[in-house]
Amino acid sequence: MSVDEAVETEPRRRGPRVARFGVILFVVLGLLFGVPLVTLFWSGNDWPGLVAAAGTLLFVAVVALFPWLMFRGHGGHSDPAARIADTLLGVIWVLFTWSVLGQLFELALLAAGVADPLRSRVVTGLVLVVSTGLLLWGHREAMRVSRVREVEVTLPRLGRGLDGLRVVLITDTHYGPIDRAAWSRGVTEVINSLDADIVAHTGDIADGTVEQRLEMAAPLADVRARHARVYVTGNHEYHSGALGWVEHMENLGWETLHNRHVVVTRDGDSLVVAGVDDRTAGGSGLPGHRTDHEAALAGADPSLPVLLLAHQPQQIKDAVAHGIDLQLSGHTHGGQMWPFHYLVRTDQPALQGLSRHSERTQLYTSRGTGFWGPPFRIFAPSEITLLTLRSAS
Repeated sequence: MSVDEAVETEPRRRGPRVARFGVILFVVLGLLFGVPLVTLFWSGNDWPGLVAAAGTLLFVAVVALFPWLMFRGHGGHSDPAARIADTLLGVIWVLFTWSVLGQLFELALLAAGVADPLRSRVVTGLVLVVSTGLLLWGHREAMRVSRVREVEVTLPRLGRGLDGLRVVLITDTHYGPIDRAAWSRGVTEVINSLDADIVAHTGDIADGTVEQRLEMAAPLADVRARHARVYVTGNHEYHSGALGWVEHMENLGWETLHNRHVVVTRDGDSLVVAGVDDRTAGGSGLPGHRTDHEAALAGADPSLPVLLLAHQPQQIKDAVAHGIDLQLSGHTHGGQMWPFHYLVRTDQPALQGLSRHSERTQLYTSRGTGFWGPPFRIFAPSEITLLTLRSAS
């Protein structure tokens, strides 16, 4: 193929992709906004014409503005637009979910002989009451300082000198368009109350550059750990200036495990603490950024147990292949807003908690310490995890 042919072919290839994206966006927005619109205003409610018209105009205005707000907020880095778009996304997700469930309840009422408009008005009332309650509670859950989740993990290869080693895991802090500097200080205070030997951050530190999120990240400098503070990149770093965050974490005194490891020793026994870049790093275009377990373990004593930091649970496949004892991950947020966890599980081998993936290899997946996007957590509480490592003996 000639250069001219290649140049001519690219727009033709791009055109169908753009058209396909447009169709998908139209269908998704149509469902997300259309189902609640029908449930609240267009079903058998028999509302006065002015009420139905006003509700319809409101939904049309929001759905027309939503894509612009989302692209302006996250593509154009406008924090006010991002706050509005993210909140709208959370609200419409909850309304959509409970409108679908409301339609099922309406079928039950129909079978019981309840006629319209009472039937549809009962469903509308329930959808609004439940959705409002969940959104208020979910916002409080998202904005509060995470609770501590305590887990014991037995590692058969762990030496007796390391029995009881305390590892505090935070992840997915997502410092973003909502100012959470006070929240960040609260998280640091909780971490420092846990008497950690190791503190690990498994990525997605922020949505935005270091300069944008400097104040929110500042309390990380005050985190205390007896032996090591370690950090690996998540997928969001590669949209937010990964090199800047790697350098900044090092300036704050953290060990950035960019495909490398450190060794923690206590009472004559040692543990390899390794880290790999996120699995999306290879597509970032940054030289040397990719998932590389060989580099991370280079020079490590193969007889020692290995604690691996890897942002996504999906990276457990390579951990098994390399004989890792325990992988720590985040990324899933535990689904963040029910029932989104069903979609998460189509992409990840674990949603939250401790799971085993081979005779040697275990995985702990955190629900995340912060939140991404919609400032809501519904049936997926955030966590600061205290893992106590136990030897088999």
